[in-house]
Amino acid sequence: RCQRWVENCRRADLEDKTPDQLNKHYRLCAKHFETSMICRSSPYRTVLRDNAVPTIFDLTSHLNNPHSRHRKRIKELSEDEIRTLKQQKIDEAFERKQATQESNENSEQNTVSEEGGEEQEEEAVPLTLEERENKDYLKSLFEILILMGKQNIPLDGHNVDELPEGIFTSDNFQALLEYRINSGDEVLRKRFEMTAVNLEYCSKTQQKQMLEICENCVREETLREVRDSHFFSIVTDEVVDIAGEEHLPVLVRFVDDSHNLREEFIGFLPYEADPEILAVKFHATITEKWGLNMEYCRGQAYIVSSGFASKMKVVASRLLEKYPQAVYTLCSSCALNVWLAKSVPVVGVSIALGTIEEVYCLFNQSPQLLVELDNTISALFQDNVEKGNELKKICRSQWTGRHDTFEVLVDLLQALVLCLDAVSSDLSVRWNNFIVGRAFVLSSALTDFDFIVTIVIMKNVLSFTRAFGKNLQGQTSDVFFAAGSLTAVLHSLNEVMENIEVYHEFWFEEATNLATKLEVQVKLPGKFRRAQQVNFDPDVTSENYYKEILSVPTVEHIIQELKDIFSEQHLKALKCLSLVPSVMGQLKFNTSEEHHADMFKNDLPNPDTLSAELHCWRIKWKHRGKDIELPATIYEALHLPDIKFFPNVYALLKVLCLLPVMKVENEKYGIGRKRLKAYLKNTLTEQRSSNLALLNINFDIKHDLDLMVDTYIKLYP
Repeated sequence: RCQRWVENCRRADLEDKTPDQLNKHYRLCAKHFETSMICRSSPYRTVLRDNAVPTIFDLTSHLNNPHSRHRKRIKELSEDEIRTLKQQKIDEAFERKQATQESNENSEQNTVSEEGGEEQEEEAVPLTLEERENKDYLKSLFEILILMGKQNIPLDGHNVDELPEGIFTSDNFQALLEYRINSGDEVLRKRFEMTAVNLEYCSKTQQKQMLEICENCVREETLREVRDSHFFSIVTDEVVDIAGEEHLPVLVRFVDDSHNLREEFIGFLPYEADPEILAVKFHATITEKWGLNMEYCRGQAYIVSSGFASKMKVVASRLLEKYPQAVYTLCSSCALNVWLAKSVPVVGVSIALGTIEEVYCLFNQSPQLLVELDNTISALFQDNVEKGNELKKICRSQWTGRHDTFEVLVDLLQALVLCLDAVSSDLSVRWNNFIVGRAFVLSSALTDFDFIVTIVIMKNVLSFTRAFGKNLQGQTSDVFFAAGSLTAVLHSLNEVMENIEVYHEFWFEEATNLATKLEVQVKLPGKFRRAQQVNFDPDVTSENYYKEILSVPTVEHIIQELKDIFSEQHLKALKCLSLVPSVMGQLKFNTSEEHHADMFKNDLPNPDTLSAELHCWRIKWKHRGKDIELPATIYEALHLPDIKFFPNVYALLKVLCLLPVMKVENEKYGIGRKRLKAYLKNTLTEQRSSNLALLNINFDIKHDLDLMVDTYIKLYP
């Protein structure tokens, strides 16, 4: 066949070439073949039939131009042919224009009412002067509300109680309206020039209606991106107080058009005490109010305050029953040990966690207190300066969120107590009354034996999960190998449970030694002694009491919690992280992702070709160039220029990074949670507003004022 191609081409210079040389070094354009010789299996591929031979050639035009003998043959056109071609192009352009006009006319005729099918679509009626002025007026109101939200200005100004009787003052919204009128806003001036001075320009009801529209329009911008991305995960943060009511902050994770994993705040959900009602309302808000399809949800995680864990677990269970693909996981922004401690259903642990948070807040609010603590640490650790310096550094960080929080606290306890005692007994005017009072209360709490034994037991129990939890917040390879180490962690904890008497004896001895150092009496809790006054059992010792009330339930709970949060489905998903090239390299490219990827089969564009594609993916990285580094994260893999040639791999990586346990690699795309924390920190509880909060946290999201105005007019005509 090669010989026939060369003969038909009349290329004498190629006659002595072998078929192998011709195949490797020479190409023939498709236009030299009859249409019947070409199979088009797709718009992007041209395949010749086995018996295809080139037959279409212009072998004479080069004779007129001797310089073109070694160039590609080009047919030269006469002037008549050029004129004909130009006329054809003009005719084609005119025909296209005519066809476009006809199609537009047809589409207009086809736009009819559903009932009779005969009425044509109403033409846009021009606005009257009054309607146009009303829209401009509403637009001004919306602009002020958006400004207040972005700048975190509360709607209300002075409280009525603060003002003398008979004195009227504007709230912040009205004050900004007046300022805008005085600055030359003619629309507002015209509207209010005849209004009484002490009359509200915009009622509280109207403000609330407009704020809800602002909130929905801004949220919709994010939700539109989430829907375009298809797959997403839901994450909630700790319950917060919004103007006296408990709310649950909700964030959503998705991969945007630029292949970036983002975590955005989308609103607050009123918290319900009944977990079943909360589960129903949670589901209804996400699906009905916010319009997300939970069939595309691939992960859910809940960061909870102490005491709320069991309720949020019910919410997770109800969602899993309806949507098995919404894997229940840990959240990357919360250390495993902190999360486990907050979920322990023992009152003493919740009280201890509250005390720890109060101690941290007190020292964090006062730089002078931190200096005092530094001096106390230096005095206590004179023999171990390195350890003392390390503790000083820890004290200036968010140490209550560390994997080893309880270990740090045990090391710091003596220094904290001595420092707080010194402050509370200082008779000089160095400390204000608030700090002195808090120091006295917290010192008493820290020197309660119930607190001491609780933190020592929590330190020892959570030591078995510390390294495991730290790896979960590490690099992608750390997360992958952590998933394989869960069995060993559970084995260790089960061994502790089987020998709890022996382990508890050691833990209690450590707590007793620490109490002795602080001159704290080892005793049963006062509330227990008071409750047992009538039928007091003299055989109940402190050691036995804390074993039954603290050690046993804590170990049992942590074992069960690890099994629940790291379900078989969750572990299978984490095993798919071997798709990341750096993990592949550590496994010597001997991986088997297809066995674990079954759970995501319906999410793949071409599931039938997955096995072959994964083989190509492994070969690509196994035989890479020496100067090419293996991508270490999902983020790096998603941004590879040739990832589009691996559609199944791309889909798998995209779904994997949605799992809340995976950290957001690029910090600028995970700022939703930071902005939420900043808003809560900088805004007084009574001045918080769920509507204004969304505008403040998502201040950089574009907003359409015309859409807001039209929506308001439609809803409140």
